[in-house]
This record gives sequence, structure tokens and C-alpha cells, in this order.
Amino acid sequence: MRRSLTLLLTTLIGISTFACGCTKPETPSEGDKEPQPQPTVERTDLFAVKSAEDIAYRIPSIAVTQTGRLIAVVDYRIVRSDIGVVNNGRIDLHYRTSDDNGHTWSDTKVLIEGKGAEATDFMSVGYGDPCIVADRESDRVLVMSCAGNVSFQNGTRQRHQNIARFYSEDGGQTWSAPEDIAESIYSQFDESSYGPVRSMFVASGRIMQSSTVKVGSHYRLYCAVLVRDKSATHMNYVLFSDDFGGSWKVLGDINEPAVYRTADEPKVEELPNGTILISSRYNEGRYYNIFTFDDVAAGTGSWDEAQFSGANNRGVVATQNSTNGEVAVIPVTRTADNEPMHLLLQSVPMGPQRANVGIYYKELASELDDYVSPYELARDWDGSLQVSTLNSAYSTMIWQKDNNLGFFYEEETYGVSAHSYGGYNMVYESLSLEEITDGKYKYRATK
Repeated sequence: MRRSLTLLLTTLIGISTFACGCTKPETPSEGDKEPQPQPTVERTDLFAVKSAEDIAYRIPSIAVTQTGRLIAVVDYRIVRSDIGVVNNGRIDLHYRTSDDNGHTWSDTKVLIEGKGAEATDFMSVGYGDPCIVADRESDRVLVMSCAGNVSFQNGTRQRHQNIARFYSEDGGQTWSAPEDIAESIYSQFDESSYGPVRSMFVASGRIMQSSTVKVGSHYRLYCAVLVRDKSATHMNYVLFSDDFGGSWKVLGDINEPAVYRTADEPKVEELPNGTILISSRYNEGRYYNIFTFDDVAAGTGSWDEAQFSGANNRGVVATQNSTNGEVAVIPVTRTADNEPMHLLLQSVPMGPQRANVGIYYKELASELDDYVSPYELARDWDGSLQVSTLNSAYSTMIWQKDNNLGFFYEEETYGVSAHSYGGYNMVYESLSLEEITDGKYKYRATK
């Protein structure tokens, strides 16, 4: 049904929201205590771009609060380009919220306005590439973004993009003024073998909060960064915070990047055994690596060797494109034999080029067989769901309180070319695990 609606969207320009009960809840058997999937929301144009006259949107990020509120944040690209590519280029951050698992949404709200050429300081020129997390125990929400008036590629240790930090204390209703935290992170690399680093990009989309590690005031946060070192080599690191983003440290050894040379925009996730997974964008697929702790509280340990996942090892295939997507781990039950396990999800444009965004999935049934190393994790994925049939690019995802996946992605829904125009129509969908996996798995509730 979703396929026909997607095609219909290309011709019915005036329609912006579809909602239907396309997944019928299963009737629970006697004594079955697991929550059943709820009716899904077909799709919503959260930030609509229907003509070349509309301001460009880009870079989806989404979080769910402890109350179940969804918060979706995007770039509002008045300048129609990335931070710093156009001198004094203005970019704002816009957001919308939903309190009913994506069925209805608030009007568009402004998180922060860039000032462009009217800025009186470097940071307030523009803000873009947001990432977000909502605390599992409180109403606090954290957003970080790039900011300023220089591009990632042109950054230097003395003049680089800011890292702006915003807090909400009321579940995304209001937001603090931006604070620049870049120096506290850049300075950690000054004495490393790769530093001082020239530029750094905190990956957009979802900041990951641990489900098990609580050393400081909050459950631990992880975010992944793309770093351009003193020789302009690209590499990935993971940062962690035990005070909900108040301070950040490099995970592991500052001289041991998670991904080296082949690194691009990354995402991070926690595996079922407590190790940390990094997923890095690369042409035709993804690079994966795994961090193993020797001291969880101190954040020390070591990275394995990054491995490529693509067509040759039956992994994640992104044909003729290199585009960032999201990675997530969901507890599931395999319906064929009721075996409990986890499912690893990875979204990318399946291609060719930036088109046909979808979600790949892989069973994490056995640590030894499936994710004991990056080599095992990168190969032999189990299936996929193509979500979009159109030109489409970045994507992110979050697990909702109704036990469906909130999927948020960029799409040329109405034929407006992102290549020449600088932005996309921003689409939200709610997907059940049964729909993603053709009924092979269902959600498994955990404490």
C-alpha cells in the first residue's frame, strides 16, 4: 500500500499527509505480555518542499522523549548550501513535535535563526547539520549542530566551524541560547599524533544514549565525529559524555581513530554485549568498527580494524552513492521459532545514486557468529526494505513508544531537484518491524 501512495504523491501535489492503519495489531494469545504493534502512520511531509520557490530543507534528525513526544529537527537552508560554503550564508534550525506517535504534528517552530550577513559574531551566521537526543529519565533534550561561517573542508585549527549546543528542559517546548563547545573538544587533539586537527564535524541525526551505562548524572551519551587532521586526512572518532553533553571526552585512545582514511560522516550505536559500533559513510556501502572496553567507567579500551560492508560480502549496498544514514539495534523475537535476539538496522539510499532510500537488517542472534568482530558484523546481512521509490538521500530513525520505528528522510517527492536546488522534501514514516522484515521478526519488550 505504501508503494502506491508514494507513487501517488508524485502527481497529487496538494496532498501532504497520508495516514492509515496499514499494520493491523495482532491478537495477543492468552498470557502474552509482549506489546503488539500499533497501526502505523503511512507518511507525512514534515517539512514540505513542493516547488523551487520554497526554501530548501535538509538533514533530518529525530528524538523521542520519556513521555513519547517526537521531536524532528532540520536545516532551513535559506542560503541553499552547507555551512560556510557561501560567505555569510544564513541557515536556521526548524522543528516540529508530535505527542501521538506521529499521527499529528505541531506547526513548524524555530529552534534558532541564523543571522547571515547581519551576524555580529562568527557563530550566529548560520546553524546546520543538527543531531539530537532526549534523556530517558527527564524532560531534558540536547541538540548540537555545526555553526559559523567556514566550511568543513576549509577549516583550520585557528578558524573552524563552531559546535553549537542547545538544551531544552521541557521536552522540546523551549530552547536555551546556543553555546560553542568546540574548543573543549578540539583541544583534546592538540597533542595527539594527528593534531592539531583542522576541522571537525559532529555527525547529524541521532545522538545515542546508552541503555546500560550510567557513570555520572545521566545515562551515557555517544556521538561520532568526522575529523580532518593536520595533514587533511579524514578519520572518525567517537565522543562520550556522562553529564548529558555538559562535557565530552574521546572514547579510547586519542591516537587510535575508529576509522582512518576511508572515514566520512559516521553514526554510533551500542551493541547487545555493551561494545560500541561505529558506522561510517562510504561509496557503495558502509565501514564498520567495534570498540571494546577495558574500563567502562573511564571510557578506555580499543578499536578493532574497520571493515567494509557492501555487495562483495553481502552487506549494506549503496549503489553509486556515498550518503549518510542511521544505524540502530532493536530487541526482537524471530517469528519462525520464537527465538529472542536483536536486529541491526542500517538505512542508506539503495541507489543507483541518491535514490531509493531503504533499511537493511541483520540478525544479531549470536555474538560469536554475528558481531564478535567488524568482519563478522559487516557481512551476510539478512534482508532489506526499500522505503522510497524516488530520488532520496539522508535518513535517520528512532524507536517510538508505540513500538514502531520513526523513519525520517530526504526525498524529491515533488520533482524539485535537490542537486540544483539545495534541499529536499522531508518525509516522516512510522514502520512496524513486521513491515520492515516481511513478518520475520517482531518487537521484544525489555526492561
